[in-house]
Amino acid sequence: MAEFTDVPLSPALFLERAASVFADRTAIVDGERRFTYREFGERAHRLAGLLVDAGIQPGDRVAALCVNSHVMLEMHNGIPMAGAVLVPMNIRLSAGELAYIIDHSGARLLIATEELADSARKVAESTGVRLVLSGSPGAEYEQLLTSARPHSVPCADERGLLAINYTSGSTGRPKGVMYSHRGAYLQALAMAHHTRMGLESAYLWTLPMFHCDGWCFTWGVTAAGGTHVCLRKADPALAWSMICDRGITHLSGAPTVLTMIAEAAAASDRRPPHPVFANTGGAPPSPALLARLAKLDMQVTHLYGLTESYGPVMICQWQPEWSAESPERQARLNARQGIGNVVTAGVDVFDADGRPVPWDGKTMGEIVLRGNNTMIGYYRDEQATRAATINGWFRTGDLGVRHPDGYVELRDRAKDIIITGGENVASVEVERVLVEHPAVLEAAVIGRSDDKWGEVPVAFVVRRQGKTATAAELIEFVRSRIAHFKAPKEVRFEELPKTSTGKIQKHVLRERAAAKKQEAGRG
Repeated sequence: MAEFTDVPLSPALFLERAASVFADRTAIVDGERRFTYREFGERAHRLAGLLVDAGIQPGDRVAALCVNSHVMLEMHNGIPMAGAVLVPMNIRLSAGELAYIIDHSGARLLIATEELADSARKVAESTGVRLVLSGSPGAEYEQLLTSARPHSVPCADERGLLAINYTSGSTGRPKGVMYSHRGAYLQALAMAHHTRMGLESAYLWTLPMFHCDGWCFTWGVTAAGGTHVCLRKADPALAWSMICDRGITHLSGAPTVLTMIAEAAAASDRRPPHPVFANTGGAPPSPALLARLAKLDMQVTHLYGLTESYGPVMICQWQPEWSAESPERQARLNARQGIGNVVTAGVDVFDADGRPVPWDGKTMGEIVLRGNNTMIGYYRDEQATRAATINGWFRTGDLGVRHPDGYVELRDRAKDIIITGGENVASVEVERVLVEHPAVLEAAVIGRSDDKWGEVPVAFVVRRQGKTATAAELIEFVRSRIAHFKAPKEVRFEELPKTSTGKIQKHVLRERAAAKKQEAGRG
């Protein structure tokens, strides 16, 4: 009997198809530059050739320090076409943090966009990695791309390593989360499916492409034949203008991003010509925000995921019956984390013994995941990989309940993690920096709710006897050593409440911070 050969799945296959069947359709809009799918495909193949010319071998890591741009989209396709591994880096990190990722991943080449040239040069100098900068048509990247011969290596193993995405350092040092070709391929299809993308779709890149590979929309938009519209900097007014002028149909971002866009819309008398589908995650969108966006004809879908799950592993999929509910009830239903997306093999909530909790909306447990869109593991960290696994499931560290309809709702975030503007901040990392200051004896950092950012870090500090330091001085001290978004927004000089064993009672500090905010609100 004749046998047919399976073709290994890889997200770069989407561009291969689109460059053929959607050749003359607009693939990318990046400022004044536009590329058809034929041009996009050719540039990705030339990038693969550029990498080969640079000595990159299959399996080698190539780092990206890029704003949302055609370059970053080309890297998401050209790097796997060369058989190499993509390492997308958070552009908000400090040079020291970026250098750690370069060293840990073993990246042999760094490609950066011109906006980040200063940081890229510092990283290249400290690590010895080769740097290629992209900018004007005369920049090195464009010169090398023009002279390179198109190249492509078929994916040999769909379960092989496609990308290493580093966490925000939720437990101190960032961990390298390994993505497979198969996982990214399926997750991209899930994103295109759930957001109902098609040939007429225009996706505005308000979500950083470096974050979980842009939740795999970097490939999902291409799979649908839609148009990538690049937003190179966080500019809410520009984003709103593009939504109104460029025919934007889709975008994604944390609730803070949507809040800032809503503020920009309030300052404008313009409205989009058609409904816009917005995906949000990182924190539940508030009912007030959902109501504001609904008036702007923006339909919001709440998603849940982690770096370890290729981005959104769960979706709060809207049920038609919910439309008959009151606005308040709709907002509560839509604020839940939801159910597994179409390619997620399993979502559950386990008790301490690793057994599923009742579907009663009350019994709390740890949210666990499994399926193709769960990471291969942590790069060069088998111990952390084992610690994150229970009976073949991935442990998220987040606590939640499961409702009678099967929808999961998050009740408490992973211990001591602060989520500010959709970015994870490890309190222990900030504390370690604070106690490096000569005037600081002890420090504890917690998250306080914030209308704009969701949460902000607040530091409680005990000064050394006879030493002085102002709040502003300590904030600047932290900002000089790690990413600015991780620095506390407030510093309070108070004794730290402790248990009999000397453990700091952070729940007491959270109560203090909440009470002070409430008191300030009354004032």
